[in-house]
Amino acid sequence: MRIVLISTYELGHQPFGLASPVTWLLAEGFEVRTFDLAIEKLEHDAVRNAEFVGFYLPMHTATRIAVPVISAVRQRNPSAHICAYGLYAPMNAKYLQRLGVDSVVGGEFEGEIVRIAKQVAGNGSPDANETREEVIFLRKQSFKIPTRRDLPELSKYAFLTMPDGSRRIVGYTEASRGCKHLCRHCPIVPVYNGRFMIVQRDVVIGDIEQQVRAGAAHITFGDPDFFNGVGHATRIVSTLHHNWPELTYDVTIKIEHLVKHAEHLKTLKDTGCLFVTSAVESVDDDILEKLDKGHTRKDFFRAVELCRNVELGLNPTFVAFIPWITLAGYRDLLQTILELNLVDAVAPVQLAIRLLIPEGSRLLELPDVAALTAGFDERRLCYPWRHADARVDELQAAVEAIVEEACSSDLPRAEIFERIWRETNRAMGERNRMQIDLSSQNSRKLPYLSENWYCCAEPTKQQMEIFI
Repeated sequence: MRIVLISTYELGHQPFGLASPVTWLLAEGFEVRTFDLAIEKLEHDAVRNAEFVGFYLPMHTATRIAVPVISAVRQRNPSAHICAYGLYAPMNAKYLQRLGVDSVVGGEFEGEIVRIAKQVAGNGSPDANETREEVIFLRKQSFKIPTRRDLPELSKYAFLTMPDGSRRIVGYTEASRGCKHLCRHCPIVPVYNGRFMIVQRDVVIGDIEQQVRAGAAHITFGDPDFFNGVGHATRIVSTLHHNWPELTYDVTIKIEHLVKHAEHLKTLKDTGCLFVTSAVESVDDDILEKLDKGHTRKDFFRAVELCRNVELGLNPTFVAFIPWITLAGYRDLLQTILELNLVDAVAPVQLAIRLLIPEGSRLLELPDVAALTAGFDERRLCYPWRHADARVDELQAAVEAIVEEACSSDLPRAEIFERIWRETNRAMGERNRMQIDLSSQNSRKLPYLSENWYCCAEPTKQQMEIFI
């Protein structure tokens, strides 16, 4: 049986969610083609001849971009079985099914994709007696080393720019999925609900090895929180460093875990970690409590200190615009970034991100959030909301425009920050506070990934222009 697996976007990475199920499907004798539409075009003949088409939907933007492609595939191949899988598939199951999707798989998807493919191969379509209402699967799996040979080469994806201006090819892998925590705004929670699954160490190391052979000099670990299983994580990076002493990497870790497991930060630094990304989200304790983040403003300051003590970079991310933020609160966020000397560590888009409320979000449990939303918007795949203070929404739109224009011009982060600072003071009617000293911010150059865009509510025009 001919199978096509499609990814639309995954933050500039070669998609693990394509490479992993390919191995499982090939082992069952299926003929598999993959297409990463962030890099390549989808071939007409491959779509028309496929009996099974799978769409990998790991994030909101990937799903938005996939919608017109799903419709086009259904139109061109009415008899194909279309499967949507990944984190955002179960959240949007009803809408996807109305588009023509036949099966939806969330959680640990590889084994279930194989099961459905076998049904399609045997019956032409899944047998009615075996069709499952269940769409989220959290059974532990014995993973297999992903098959990456048919994906675009790593050099076509996001690269790492070093402080000296040199570039490194970046690979991507996952050592775990899901998360132990229940942060109220997190899209992982509706699917994993506090559970996380490890990818076996030999599989992770085997995946890294094949990417090193393909030219990777740096690895991004895509785990939602690398320290969910701190023993598993440290064993993996110790093996990584032993096998490839010059290989560098980056990880994502909660502020809470950076503080709790501070003794392991030196292990990260000594094994080649260049920086840690951490979802700080806010510097306001009341907002952090509403988000159920598990850390405070003070903890954030402590995490910055702990990372600097071992010379480990910390790249904070934020949900800058949120129903409870005020103009003064937004300026306090900017002031905090400035005082902590983090301007160069914060990707400018982080200062423009507006809270996204997907289907199933725990945010809808809060009465004040529910009161701000006007129902689910299927076109945007979220619950739109308006701030009680229209000036905050106006500032968000202005900051987003500054970031989009500046990123396309490749301006220094400090210059973008200064523009945002000025716009914020204009919004507050305090032009006399426009001047800030950014001279010290340029003294500490940091490595950074070239993918400027990150998880905004609206895909860019360029991202939506996918032709098949």
